[in-house]
Amino acid sequence: MGAVTTPDRTPAEEPDPTTGPSLVFDDKATEHSVLEDVLGILTGTFAASLGLHLLHAAHAVTGGTAGLSLLLGYATPWPFWLLFAVINVPFAVLAVWKKGWDFTIRTIVSIALVSGFAIVHQTYLPVGDIDAVYGTLAGNLLAGVGVLILFRHRSSVGGVHIIALLLQERTGIRAGWTLMVFDVLVIVAALLVVPWPNVLMSAAGAVLLNLVLALNHRPGRYLGH
Repeated sequence: MGAVTTPDRTPAEEPDPTTGPSLVFDDKATEHSVLEDVLGILTGTFAASLGLHLLHAAHAVTGGTAGLSLLLGYATPWPFWLLFAVINVPFAVLAVWKKGWDFTIRTIVSIALVSGFAIVHQTYLPVGDIDAVYGTLAGNLLAGVGVLILFRHRSSVGGVHIIALLLQERTGIRAGWTLMVFDVLVIVAALLVVPWPNVLMSAAGAVLLNLVLALNHRPGRYLGH
């Protein structure tokens, strides 16, 4: 039996390379709308502030400026919302210098919203007796999801999150790992004002928070901007 031959394809029959699969995405198609950014920042700040509310009720801490604000709130009569806003002011200057006005304005709005939502939670969701394990883990998980949402919408809750994002962009080190280093320092300092069992739970919760960020916030993984 003779070999079967197929006729050569004409140019019209050749596959068009411009219609094949591609990993190139339209920058405009992946851009968040103004409404998406507004809803994203509102959702992220609400989730983060609710998580911090649970942490406060559990008399626990976490890392970063949020943890430092909780820590100082236990040691002083100043409210969390005020401490959180004041501590983050110097980092807002850093954000202007390194990240530009767009990121800075979004971050300032997010900081203000977290502080504002803290007052809302204290007023409408007073938490008395709460299991320390549940409050610490649930609080850190909510805070981590909230911060992740803010990162997706080019914002943050200030503080070391700004430094972590800068390091990730410059060196490739994931933001979650950088935050974890800062968190360890804050949690160790908590031994001065918080009972050691709460500090141990706080450490476990901070690891959970940063795992949420380290596993989900990687360069190139999320295309929206």
